[in-house]
Formats: sequence, structure tokens, C-alpha cells
Amino acid sequence: MLLVRAIVRPEKTGIILSELLAGGFPAVTKMDVYGRGKQKGITVGEIHYDEIPKEMLLVVVNDEDKDDVVKIILRNAKTGVNGTFGDGRIFISPVEEAYTISTGKKGL
Repeated sequence: MLLVRAIVRPEKTGIILSELLAGGFPAVTKMDVYGRGKQKGITVGEIHYDEIPKEMLLVVVNDEDKDDVVKIILRNAKTGVNGTFGDGRIFISPVEEAYTISTGKKGL
């Protein structure tokens, strides 16, 4: 199992969630997060914004589904044809075990 963590623009979350559902990946956790990337925030006029609002999507998938989930996120999180700074990042981490609390069942 793998954990796919995607940090994306808030305005892209709706379409990403819809496309994940259509792709057969309905289980997603969404969190509001704040941070900055390589661009170190943004400056508008004389005001510098150090913490930019983003949303983090967490999806636990079987190893063989990782590429499909990553492609869905990449295709729908990009701004414009070539993308732009601040479109986000995707991180993949191993998940050793998972349990359903209500049943105690191990696995996805």
C-alpha cells in the first residue's frame, strides 16, 4: 500500500476529487494547509505573503494503482497548458498497515 499526498491549489480540489471518484478512487481525505514552495511565497505590491493557502489530499492505494492516481492528480491540478509556480506537489510514501476501525479488518 502507498500513501499519495498531494498539495494542490484550493480551486483545483473539486475537479481532482471528481476525477478520482470517476477513476475508481472514492476514499480521499482533504485538509486545508498553508505553506510556501520554492518561490518562497508571493509579493503583491509591497505586501509579501509567506503562507499560501493550499489543500492536501491523502489517498491510500494499492501499489499497482499509484500511477493511475498520480496521473489523475497531475492532469487536473495543473494550471494552464504548461502549469505554473504554485500548482503543487505530490509525495508518495509506503503504508505498512491499515485497519478499518469499525470492523478491525486489516487492509484497504
